Amino acid sequence: MSELVALATVVSVEGSSYRRPGARMLISESGETTGVLSGGCLERDVCERAQKVMRSGMPLVVRYDTTNKDDIVWGLGLGCSGIVDVLIEPANTERVEGVMQLFAECAERDASGALATVFHIDGEVETTIGVRALLYPDGTIDGDFPSTIFDDMRTATSSSIRRYEVAGGRIDVFIEVVQPRVRLVVFGAGPDVLPIVALARMLSWHTTVVDTSARVSSRERFSDADAVLLCRAEDVMSQINLSERTSVVVMTHNYLHDVELLRQLLPLPLRYIGCLGPRQRTERLLTELSAHASLPRLHAPVGLDIGAETAEEIALSIVSEIKAVLANRSGAQLRERVGSIHGWSNLMPAFAEKVWELAPSF
Repeated sequence: MSELVALATVVSVEGSSYRRPGARMLISESGETTGVLSGGCLERDVCERAQKVMRSGMPLVVRYDTTNKDDIVWGLGLGCSGIVDVLIEPANTERVEGVMQLFAECAERDASGALATVFHIDGEVETTIGVRALLYPDGTIDGDFPSTIFDDMRTATSSSIRRYEVAGGRIDVFIEVVQPRVRLVVFGAGPDVLPIVALARMLSWHTTVVDTSARVSSRERFSDADAVLLCRAEDVMSQINLSERTSVVVMTHNYLHDVELLRQLLPLPLRYIGCLGPRQRTERLLTELSAHASLPRLHAPVGLDIGAETAEEIALSIVSEIKAVLANRSGAQLRERVGSIHGWSNLMPAFAEKVWELAPSF
């Protein structure tokens, strides 16, 4: 008999919270967990409630209110001054298996999808807590929801909470946009690329290393990358698929290779283009290409200004800048930010990847 498992999902947040809607955690019957919902103040209670959910087979939504400044939350004093709703449901069900299949298809097709989850009900309605509809990358929808919800799923560009009037009452629905893994292509195979691959792997980004010097040894050196391509700079476009979702970093340490790569990359609608090297070198490259130095997608010198010196620090600077650009953030200090720290968080790829690694054992 397979081990029972529960899935806990943050479905609503009011005020401040460590994680945003869409954060997930798997809890096994033996107490093992994958993923986090908070900075540690909610997990213990969620795990205890998850055991009851596994035994009953009935999903439930738990509200955690940390807005009381005088309250010592869970005995640890970790209140975040927010209200967090967490849906806990049995994971050994077709409903949750469908969610995992949606994650897998979004990753495989490098395309987005969406899911709508009922987490609050007012009145006598036909639906129940935890019921979902799934929008797959090919446009098909699996679920029995009002057409208005389907329309909202198809047009959603970011996750949101919606309230719908239905027969017998109303329902609150968490519409979550599921994004595929970040795709990063690094042109270059020097020692300074290794920490970039390591950081990208930690973030569960899909990473390809392109060695334009075509050294066979690069396959073994970059075994942690998802793919290693050995080809000449002028042959890159015929060997690799680059889309508007792709981020690229050019760091071959070979001027002629960089010229040829940028000649092919700059016209493409890539999400991010970074080029390693001092400003004068970049200006020379762009002059040779008759390109304008203020191209908005070109980040050169590449990286954030964190005083990086070592290869590891430079890698942190580069990966941080890519993350900031993908999130439409400036990369400035949080204490200087006006308003909420968080925007909406979509699917955490690292969580989804880990779930698929563990799923056969559940």
